[in-house]
This record gives sequence, C-alpha cells and structure tokens, in this order.
Amino acid sequence: MENKDTRTFEINPKIEMKKVQFKNRYGIVLAGDLYLPEGYAGKKNPTVIVSGPFGAVKEQASGLYAQELAARGFVSIAFDPSFGGESGGEVRNMASPEIFTEDYSAAVDYVGLLSYVDRDRIGAIGICGLSGMAITAAGTDTRIKAVATLSMYDMSRDMSRGHMDYYTDEQRNKIKRYLSEQRWKDAETGTFALGNHEIAFDEKNEPITGMMEVPERLPEDADPAFAAFYHYYAERARHPRAVNFVSSWTATMPVSFWNFPLMTNIKEVSPRPILLVAGEKAHSRYYSEDAYAAASEPKELVIVPDADHVALYDNMEKIPFDKLEQFFKENLK
Repeated sequence: MENKDTRTFEINPKIEMKKVQFKNRYGIVLAGDLYLPEGYAGKKNPTVIVSGPFGAVKEQASGLYAQELAARGFVSIAFDPSFGGESGGEVRNMASPEIFTEDYSAAVDYVGLLSYVDRDRIGAIGICGLSGMAITAAGTDTRIKAVATLSMYDMSRDMSRGHMDYYTDEQRNKIKRYLSEQRWKDAETGTFALGNHEIAFDEKNEPITGMMEVPERLPEDADPAFAAFYHYYAERARHPRAVNFVSSWTATMPVSFWNFPLMTNIKEVSPRPILLVAGEKAHSRYYSEDAYAAASEPKELVIVPDADHVALYDNMEKIPFDKLEQFFKENLK
C-alpha cells in the first residue's frame, strides 16, 4: 500500500486512522482504513463497518462516514470491496454481489478479533450500491446486530431492469444477448473488455454499450442526477482508484447481478433492525421505500428533506449522523 494520504474529505486530526488488510473466505486480500475514537484502548468498543458507493473507494464517502462515526465513539472501518481500490482480486474493475456480500462478513471477522472491539456490538452501513450487500450479509450473518443504508441502490434490480424498472422484455433479451456475445469476444482475446453497468438504448431500441463518456466540462443541459454524480466523482471527490468517472467496469460484470437478486433475504435480518435513509429528491428514493416495504420489523425509513441522492455522500448538513449515532447506540448495546 502507498503511504500518501489520498482521502478526499476533510481529515479530523483527533481521529487516528490505520491502514489494515484482511482476507475474505475466498482468499482475496481486502484493504481497509480503520478509524479509532479517542480513548478506545483498554475497553471493548461498539464497531461499525462501512462500504460504498458502488465503484467508489474507501477514501471517498465510506471513509467520511467511518471517520465521523469514530468521532462519535465507534471503532469503524471503511473497506474497498474485492477487485477494486487497494483490495485484491486478479481481474480489476469486476464486481460480484456474492463476493461483495462476503466482504462485509470478512470485515466482521477482522474487527471481531481486535482486543478493543466488542464482537457482540458490531453494525454495518451500506452506501448507495453496497446497500444491498450490507443487507444481504446481515440476513445470514447474525454477528451484524444492526444495519443501515444511505441512498440505497439495488444493483441487481438496477442492472437487470433499469432505472424505475423501465426495461421491456425485448430490451432485457437484447442485453442478455449482448452480454453473452461479449463473453465470446473476451474468451477469444483473453482479456476483459470494459463497458457500462447500466445499459441504455438508442432511438432504434438497440443497447448502447461501451464505456461511459465523461465530459471535460458538464453540459448546461445535463440530467440532474448525472450532474450530481459528476460534481462528486469528477470534481470534489475525484480519486484515481475509483471506477466511477475515472475508469469503467468490465463489460460482462452485470451477468452476476442478473443471476443474484439482492434483497431476497431481507426479511431474514429480523429481529435485528434495519434503518433506511434516502433523500427526498433522490432519483433512487424508491429503492429505499421498496426495501422498507419488503423488510420485517424492526425497521425504519428516514427521508431527508431537500436532499438528492449524492447529498448523502458528503454533505455534512444533510447526512443524518445524529440519527445514525442514535440508531447504533440503541442497537449495539
């Protein structure tokens, strides 16, 4: 690992951060930033594990969350999922809902062996596209005592059905054909071509494939959701190891998300609590609302007034840290 600090948010000098590594049960070495609250030594502390957004790295939103939670008394860890950031995985810019879910449990393994962590008081946070993996992990890993999501994206649903489930059956079949044919091309070349994880369609109803084109300057008529992502990933939180707005996913990456529907076992989290947080104006708000409807009690849905999707990445005036602190203190007793 490099020694240079590349975090994209304001660093709290009172909070100690340690670079750490641990393995998941597939043998992939994961990289994390461990944040330690003042006075953590000599006692057993509650701990929160954080990852996301999808395609982001721990030096972005998840690190900000982990640092703030440490400032509020929690040992916390932000980690890079497999295949990205500083974590291992031979094929880069790959994603797997099953392996990303496992990565959460691997982080539980790691923190639970620390002398200053109370292994009976461990919670998890998923931001954006890692929300589904945090919930799925909590569904079977009872060591996770409480789980919260911010600006949830159900990546299985997003990739297989499109935003607001707009894909028709014909379009879904065209995407499956594209992904299948791309596998032939990758097999023939021995490489993994890059592409976009959510496929749009042109005026002839044909899939638009290939990497996302990131403009040097944001057009004045840009879609508001794209503009919000652009301002975060391409401007104020740009990071060279992130996939978003820097590189691209492997073109066939969506296959595993079509095959692995996240949220299937959301009811299994109960009786442990779920907190779902979404922005009032977020284009992704429906994912949190639908997850709330599907989950069993205890559950809570918080809608942040006048906040879009990306506001919950780094807007300290919008992220409800007081609510998160209350949620984890009440449920990690």
